[in-house]
Amino acid sequence: MKELTVISGKGGTGKTSLAASFAMLSGMLGGAVMVDGDVDASDLHLLLKPVILERHEFRSGWQAVIQEKDCVRCGGCLAHCRFEAIRMNGATAGEASFQVDPSACEGCGVCVDHCPVRAMDLVERICGEWFVSNTRFGPMVHARLGAAAENSGKLVSVVREMARNVALAQNRRLIIIDGPPGIGCPVIASIARSDMVLIVTEPTLSGEHDLKRVMELVRRFEIPMAVAINKWDINPAMTEKIERQASSSVRFSARIPCDPMVTRAQVNGQTAMEFSPGPASESIEQIWKNLCQTIKP
Repeated sequence: MKELTVISGKGGTGKTSLAASFAMLSGMLGGAVMVDGDVDASDLHLLLKPVILERHEFRSGWQAVIQEKDCVRCGGCLAHCRFEAIRMNGATAGEASFQVDPSACEGCGVCVDHCPVRAMDLVERICGEWFVSNTRFGPMVHARLGAAAENSGKLVSVVREMARNVALAQNRRLIIIDGPPGIGCPVIASIARSDMVLIVTEPTLSGEHDLKRVMELVRRFEIPMAVAINKWDINPAMTEKIERQASSSVRFSARIPCDPMVTRAQVNGQTAMEFSPGPASESIEQIWKNLCQTIKP
């Protein structure tokens, strides 16, 4: 079993469109298990239209709760909470009631330690959901992190582990991960133990800058990587500069031309490979062939 992760230094480079096209092309290898690792802002489902088969809660971290029947309304929790997560409803302690604001609570437990009547508890926080679904190209494991929820890196690790289980159960030899942008914890969780990383960038100053940061991160994990420059023809000079800088570190670099058919495909909820043949589709197919030769699933 091989794992291919598609990432980018910033959002909007076409990473998800490329990963969705790979899902279609993976049929020549017996199909892949798709993973949406961008749990903070998942959008792979917009193109793959998954039908949810399993739904599971994602629990991580802790949150304080007040046991109303035991609370004597002394206000000790309010006085000791440095995160201002305790809300007082009423004028004075002894008469007021108290509530915990989940979005402000850090689960530190100070209020639990200082409650004189043990009316405070810490409970595991529900931070989101993860799903096992089916798409027209095969199985997909994806997730949705709650607003202001924590531990997106842990959730990425959960969906990757579930994807491996699905791949083993269905005897699929490839997992394709649509990773998040940037270089933070969810990106690290997406690329760790991958067999190949494809970095999607664009020929702009910000694209060049962010590519350097992402490449440095992948190098630290000693994972083979390739680079795809999307819409390369809007700035050929920058494209050549990026290719020169990346040449010593990547297995190969590839160009995808600006093609309005890609946008039309997205509007229709399809991958570029499905919607219409064109220069972008041809380039994506060639990138896929190069990846297959590199990772050999």
